[in-house]
Amino acid sequence: MDSANQDINLNSPNKGLVSEGIRDVPAEGAMGTTEPVGLTEEEAEEMKNELAKVEEEITTLRQVLAAKERHASEIKRKLGLTPLNELKQNLTKSWQDVQTSSAYVKTGEKLGEWNDKVTSSDLYKKTQETLAQAGQKTSAALNTVGSAISRKFGDMRNSATFKSFEDRVGSIKSKVIGGKENGEEVHSPTEEKPMQDKAPF
Repeated sequence: MDSANQDINLNSPNKGLVSEGIRDVPAEGAMGTTEPVGLTEEEAEEMKNELAKVEEEITTLRQVLAAKERHASEIKRKLGLTPLNELKQNLTKSWQDVQTSSAYVKTGEKLGEWNDKVTSSDLYKKTQETLAQAGQKTSAALNTVGSAISRKFGDMRNSATFKSFEDRVGSIKSKVIGGKENGEEVHSPTEEKPMQDKAPF
């Protein structure tokens, strides 16, 4: 069977096993240790040296960047700039940028135009008048109900039943607090009373 024409089946029990076609590839080629095609050995060596220098510079730049970031964090901490404050500032700046963007301005203008059209339409004016009339009628109805309730309470207070109840409450009150109306002193229930003669006769 020709290995180049075989389908790769990942569910195969032979997966992970090296096929015959792969065994022919030299291990050095897989690791990149052979010389690139079209370059002499000296050019390849020169490029490897240049690559090593660039990678060393990248490492140095990463270290410098990390040191600068630490220094910036320290300065921010001393200034009292917390990450939350920075986030607030970023959000504020972003919102200002959005508000000054042409899309936002155009949208605002368009909404203003629509608002003008809606508020100047006959339907809107009729609806507004209807709601105003409904509010006035509701207010008048509530005033009428309030007046009726007040009148009923007045009528109830003048009724014989309420007067009888009021008299009973008044008599209970005079019994509880004493006869202050008659010029007598009022004594509280917790006040100590002078000792009375306990003679039965």
